Amino acid sequence: MPDNSDATEEGVRARADLLTALVLVALGLAVVYLSWTMPRLEARHIHPATIPGLVPLFLGIGLTCCGGLLLWRSWRIKAPGGWQSLFGLLRTRETLRIGVVLGLALIHTLVLVGLIPFWAAAMLFIFAFIMIFETWLNEEPAEPLKSLCWALAIAVVGGGGIYLVFERIFLVRLP
Repeated sequence: MPDNSDATEEGVRARADLLTALVLVALGLAVVYLSWTMPRLEARHIHPATIPGLVPLFLGIGLTCCGGLLLWRSWRIKAPGGWQSLFGLLRTRETLRIGVVLGLALIHTLVLVGLIPFWAAAMLFIFAFIMIFETWLNEEPAEPLKSLCWALAIAVVGGGGIYLVFERIFLVRLP
């Protein structure tokens, strides 16, 4: 007979799977809709098997099906106290770290890229990431001045390296 902690852990996993499944189904349906509404290019006499939205359509269908299976499976699992335990996990330091990573990535992608040159956005992202995780979100925070020097050096080398590799070597036009 499993002990109470195993049952609680299974309940948390079942409820986390349920939320993940809902997100996957919504994402899959959005991909299906957007790929269905893509231009078919009939005026250019494009063969129906080579239309631009065909592969995303199949990927969206697959994502929706897999998300639906996960939803069905996690819905059937009895999980007394699963929601309370899951929401309790959302108040941990690890969840804060994940939220900060997502926030930094969204700020970089939606705000900085396009507003300033890509190399500068990359440098700011790298610098902010290192400073936040070394001085604020670390179990044993590092010395701020030392972290500042390292973060600045790594940001300049990393941002410059990204620019050189993609813009000069691979000839990819960066925003």
